[in-house]
Amino acid sequence: MKDYITVVGLDVHKESIEVVLADAFGKREIRHYGKIGGDMASLEKAVRKLVSRGNRLEFVYEAGPCGYEIYRYLTKQGYQCEVVAPSMIPKRSGNRIKNDRRDAEGLARLYRAGELTTVYVPQEEDEAMRDLIRGRQDAVKGLRTARQQLAAFLLRHGIRYGGKTSWGPTHARWLADVSMSHPGQQITLQEYIHAVKERTDRIKRMTGEILNLLPQWRMAPVVKALQSLRGVAPVIATTVVAEIGDMSRFENPRQLMAYLGLVPSEHSSGGTVSRGGITKTGNTHARRVLIEAAQTYSFPARVSRQLLKRQEGVPQLIRDIAWKAQVRLCGRFRRLLGRGKSRNTVVTAIARELAGFIWAIAQQVKTQTV
Repeated sequence: MKDYITVVGLDVHKESIEVVLADAFGKREIRHYGKIGGDMASLEKAVRKLVSRGNRLEFVYEAGPCGYEIYRYLTKQGYQCEVVAPSMIPKRSGNRIKNDRRDAEGLARLYRAGELTTVYVPQEEDEAMRDLIRGRQDAVKGLRTARQQLAAFLLRHGIRYGGKTSWGPTHARWLADVSMSHPGQQITLQEYIHAVKERTDRIKRMTGEILNLLPQWRMAPVVKALQSLRGVAPVIATTVVAEIGDMSRFENPRQLMAYLGLVPSEHSSGGTVSRGGITKTGNTHARRVLIEAAQTYSFPARVSRQLLKRQEGVPQLIRDIAWKAQVRLCGRFRRLLGRGKSRNTVVTAIARELAGFIWAIAQQVKTQTV
């Protein structure tokens, strides 16, 4: 007897889920099941009704702000569920009608045809570390905004700092000596200063929590190994691993580079080959920190005291890969600049190759993270 499969397309929103059904075999049209509530109790009730029909169920929905709660619930119940990338869903250019029902029908139809690209769903522990990392990134953005607001306020009133470096201890003492002519302006200045200090303290607290939780994380061996690379400090290494997840799913480093959006875009036809800037697809958080790490390769290759300390306890094979990366990337940085390439272009190229060395190191420790 043939095992009949019913594809269940879900268009997920905060308060509702649109459900459609499509038989994997046969020529029956896609059927509309209805709209249910967005909570797990409503989904559980709908699943029980669908199971009673006797077909094997396979669920599919788009990645979105509701996260992976539905995926984890369904997989724990033993059902197959896939989360697809919204940006990779094929769309017809002439389609001018969009609603929840049509979106769910499109998901079911394309999944049945094998035309959808699924996304990697992290384990709950990995997602918790990623949330902590992203919370720290939000704090960094908040600090940048607070500093800009304070600097703009002072500039409006003709107050300029004459020192060389801003936001250090000397600058803080200078700010404490600044006085405004009106009490309202003085209060405003003090509130801006407090905002900068609060955000600075928040970053320190969250950084400390990352370092405290890191040894307990299952991916800690990979994070430790990546720190042997120049420019990949603990926070950057944790960010890369938390955002990318299990790197063993990439068969070669080029796949990882493409996932990070660090490969050149291309628009070629016939004998004409045209390449542009990087695609900037995939994970923006990991790409940003790799660009930051790539800046350090503008200096000559060397193992500093800080880097040597990070490499303590790391196997010699991984340290050899890290040194090979330094020699290659530092030399390539100088050569590309010498050929007249802009610094941003050079840094991007170095970040792309750095991703390849990260993949190589992760392969050496992947068996320790299973």
